[in-house]
Formats: sequence, C-alpha cells, structure tokens
Amino acid sequence: MVKAVQQFMLGTVMNTEAQAADTMAKMKAAGYDGIELCGFMLHPSALMVRLLTKAAGMPVGRSGKLPWPRLVKDSGLNVVSIHQDLGSVERDPAAAAKEALDFGTDKIVITGMYRFPYGEEAAVRELAARLNKAGETLKKEGVSLLYHNHNCEFLRVGENTNGYSILLAETDPELVGFEFDSYWCADCGASPLAVMDALGPRMKLWHINDRGTRQAGPCMTPILKSDSMELGTGSMPLDALCEKAKAAGVEAVILESHRNWIDKSPVKSFQVSAEYLNRKF
Repeated sequence: MVKAVQQFMLGTVMNTEAQAADTMAKMKAAGYDGIELCGFMLHPSALMVRLLTKAAGMPVGRSGKLPWPRLVKDSGLNVVSIHQDLGSVERDPAAAAKEALDFGTDKIVITGMYRFPYGEEAAVRELAARLNKAGETLKKEGVSLLYHNHNCEFLRVGENTNGYSILLAETDPELVGFEFDSYWCADCGASPLAVMDALGPRMKLWHINDRGTRQAGPCMTPILKSDSMELGTGSMPLDALCEKAKAAGVEAVILESHRNWIDKSPVKSFQVSAEYLNRKF
C-alpha cells in the first residue's frame, strides 16, 4: 500500500522552492512513497482563500507560486490523487483531468462542500446526482472521481439515516468512489469501523489521523481538549482500521493533520507518524 502525506498539512513548510524540496526529501527519507496534492495549493489562490485557510489554522503559504511538476518529479514521490472542489471539476472537467494525468494520477477527490446543508435530504440527493454526473464525465477522460468526507456528512437526515449513507446509496459505484477520513468520522461520534464495512471496495483511499490529547498533570476540570495526534499516540482504533483497509484493497493511506503537532512542526509530526505506518504497511 502506498503511504503518502496530504499537501494541505504542509503549507507552513512549503513557502519556497528550496523549502518544499527539503520537506519532500524528508518525507521520502521517513518512508513515504507519495504525496496527495491540493488543487488550490498548486496555483495562486485568492487573498480571501489564503485568509480563510490561515484563520482555520491551515495556511497555504506561497505554495501556489512554486513549480510543482518539477518539484514532484525531483522528489521521487508519486502523486496519489489531487483534491479539487466540485464546482471547478464541473466547469472544466477536461482541464481537471489533464492536470491529474500530467501529475501521473488517475484520481480526483472532491473535498466536501462549503456552506452546504448536509442535514437536508433533497440537497444531499442532489449532490449525489452531481457527483454521478461529474464521475461519468471524468471517466471518459480516464480519471476516477472520489469523495472525501469531513464530520458534516454524518448529520442526521430524518430519523434513520445521515448524509453520508445517502451519498453511499445514491452514487453509482462505477462512477464514484470514496476517500474515507476516519478522524472526521470519529470526531462526530460515528464508528469508523462500521463505515469502512459499509464502504467495502468503494473505499479507494484512506485519510488517516489519530485523536487524543497532550494534556499532562492536573487540570482545572475533568474535561480535556481533544485534537489530532501522531499515529499510535492517540485513542483511535488504528490497528483494526488498518486491517480493514488492507482487506478492502485500499490503494493508499494518506496522513493529514492540521495542528497540534510536536514542537508545532508538521515535519516532526509526519516523521513520528511514519514510524507507525512503516510497521503496518
């Protein structure tokens, strides 16, 4: 199984060409085989996008100005997929497909919808139809479409289901696959193991992260703040998840965390997480 890191995790350590090359060399040395690219980090992004991502603790830095095709080629890392927004794919699917293929990947991942009513059944069913249509168009270009969840897809819809279950039921397995993010699933109280069972072979990629706390010593209350953790240091059932991912034939496991890193360093964080991944895969 390919082991990769999501580019979005690395915005603070890819501000210059030299820094990006050094970061990817450290990924390779740690045991990673690939990188998952993020569309709006490959090109200059609007000021508002940069401000919003920075405010959310996920700055994109100056990565949009870097020569990514050359940097990736020189790094020796494979591109496992490219994250894109659905609107961009719908507006110009040929261009989106060409960019993916030029980077050597046949997978485009839709990263979730901003300001979207995942708790409304009609809206989620319409989203499934849009994904089917986009998947059909990309398939003709030689590219597969995957959908990546956060926690919002698990909002209850009616009494007996949620948005994610509707997307799974309403999308065509021949046109839409899934990149499952087990951290966000657990964050909202759903069972990542159960969702993996439901996805089966439709789970093509897996976003992995651990979850826990760094709190040490006495605290003011018995409630501790939970956040992302390096793999194997938190409370996620990662060993069981790894076995299910292997059984499902998942093609790549991709690390992504946005904060709470050791010494505030995403590089140190992915190096520690690599120790767990190298044992498991």
